[in-house]
Amino acid sequence: MKQKKKIYIGCVILLVLSFFLINVNLINAAEMFPTRPVELIVPAPPGGGTDIMARILSEAIEPFLGQKMVVINKPGGSGTIGLSIIAQAKPDGYTLGCLWNSPLTMVPNMLKVSFTPDDYTYITTVAKGPMIFCVRSEFPAKTPQEFFEYARKNPGKLTYAGDGVGNIVHFSGERVFHAMNVKLRLVPYGGAGESIKALLGGHVDVYGGTVPPALPHIKAGTVRPLFITTKERIEALPDVIGVEDLGHPQVETYIWRGILGPKGIPIDRIGIIDKAVRQAAQTEKVKDQLKKLGEMTWVISGKQFEEQVRQEITAMATIAKQLGLSPK
Repeated sequence: MKQKKKIYIGCVILLVLSFFLINVNLINAAEMFPTRPVELIVPAPPGGGTDIMARILSEAIEPFLGQKMVVINKPGGSGTIGLSIIAQAKPDGYTLGCLWNSPLTMVPNMLKVSFTPDDYTYITTVAKGPMIFCVRSEFPAKTPQEFFEYARKNPGKLTYAGDGVGNIVHFSGERVFHAMNVKLRLVPYGGAGESIKALLGGHVDVYGGTVPPALPHIKAGTVRPLFITTKERIEALPDVIGVEDLGHPQVETYIWRGILGPKGIPIDRIGIIDKAVRQAAQTEKVKDQLKKLGEMTWVISGKQFEEQVRQEITAMATIAKQLGLSPK
């Protein structure tokens, strides 16, 4: 009888231990993140500044994240299609987005979109830099001053490629053109990668966009830069003037790039992603690559990122009204 009792007690203990170990393993499995590659959606075609930065980040982040980060391009709708996909993704941390300001803070002031700032989990920004406006090397005006004089004599004749109506090229360009008393016509494209091809192909007179797609063509001498949209000049192109050199520092506009995800990502996973992105973005290799592309590392908290977005939406609504870009 005593032997049976010992066997019974032993079985109970084994069952309790087994139950405990199973639950510990389940808890550990639930806490482990990520256990597979993370998708990084870029709402623009390949070749643009945000796409280039996303690929730089995805290469640098693997040692810190413990998994690969796979860049997936979802262009269209001035970036709003990709943002809609991000907003509707499962909030498990495996689908994130790498975006620039336009689709989130500018386009919604012009067009009806299917998302709001409340639909996202804000991780951090990664970089910021100027927009640049360039012409082909054979353009008749050889200096920025000659270009603006030529444009004044030919109002509405010149065209510039941009990333869509109400996007950052449109806003930043029109602010400068208005200040310089010139009129150009916007020709919208899907992103900077497509815009630089349009310039090189002679389909437009001016490229407006981020520095990275234009930089190799500037260095090759096939494209000539006119100006950048920040006050300060940049190390990658020290001879290219900014808006302060044009006499209008008040029209400064810069592009930022950040990482976000759908609303509702668990807080522990947000912490893991945030830490990995910060570590990758602040490596010397990434800093040097961004600097060569005319941008700088800019890392802020998720809360600051969200505040930046909300403040910029309000500011861009005012600019849209001033420029006569009526909401639709």
